[in-house]
Amino acid sequence: MTEEALRDLVRAREDIRGDLMRARQRLSKLLLRYDVRYEDTGSAWTARHRAWLGKLDLGETGAQATLLDYLGAIDALVVRRDALEATISQLVPDSPWAQTIARLRCLRGVDTLSAVGLCAEIGDFERFEHPGRLMSYLGLVPSENSSGERRRQGAITKTGSRHARRLLVEAAWHYRRAPAKGQALKRRQEGQPANVIAISWKAQQRLHRTWRRLDSERGKRRTIVAVAAARELRGFPISERPCRSSPSAALSSAFLAASRHCSAGEGRCVVHVSAGSSQSRAGHVARPLLLGPALRRLSLSAGASRHSTS
Repeated sequence: MTEEALRDLVRAREDIRGDLMRARQRLSKLLLRYDVRYEDTGSAWTARHRAWLGKLDLGETGAQATLLDYLGAIDALVVRRDALEATISQLVPDSPWAQTIARLRCLRGVDTLSAVGLCAEIGDFERFEHPGRLMSYLGLVPSENSSGERRRQGAITKTGSRHARRLLVEAAWHYRRAPAKGQALKRRQEGQPANVIAISWKAQQRLHRTWRRLDSERGKRRTIVAVAAARELRGFPISERPCRSSPSAALSSAFLAASRHCSAGEGRCVVHVSAGSSQSRAGHVARPLLLGPALRRLSLSAGASRHSTS
């Protein structure tokens, strides 16, 4: 099975998911116009809800015909979606991404469909020399409008694949709860390398702290917190290969080395990063960088992740 064929299959399933969502919304708005409400909203679009919809009588011939047509369209889309999902599950073991999918499934909130979707949209994870480049590729980094000494950041750029971005944000919502290993997660982690399982646990701890800090302590909107957690989630390496040497990786190493010389009580730390590496251009000189406490903590976390995968 080629990567392109599996990518087409994943995108076809995503198209059906969107069609199903819109069909359900049309039916919900029809019932709302006739003041028909389903009381048990927690079980919406389940078998129990479908049985309740089948017993409805709107009292008018035209409205009843519309209701039955909408129900038929929803049932057809559910059958098509389930068929594609079953096909995807059958093709995963023989796909080029089988190992990557198995490791992504070790993360909380990421199961087969999410892992396959991320692999289909991103492709080879190893082509990104630094997690920050992958975050930028997926449009999860803040936009920026800066000039001179003025720096102004805005909403995320939303470049790249909308599908991959949605999968990450949906997975990030699972980290609201305290770190734990349920039975489903334990089954997904069976037979996987110990360092991959350790990274998964570290991701739970760190992303839960992010949720608690931004949601409870700073009062940010939960949608914004979910995007921030999704950006950090995609930064966790799952591959056993060490990061390739690159200017960004070298700069992160410099951040890590410098942060060890900064006292915890200082408000900022001035670090001189030399440009003497083989990737630097001729004529560049050492320049001071200001590292705040948050950036120092981030560099330490990134360094620990690299050491755990080496």
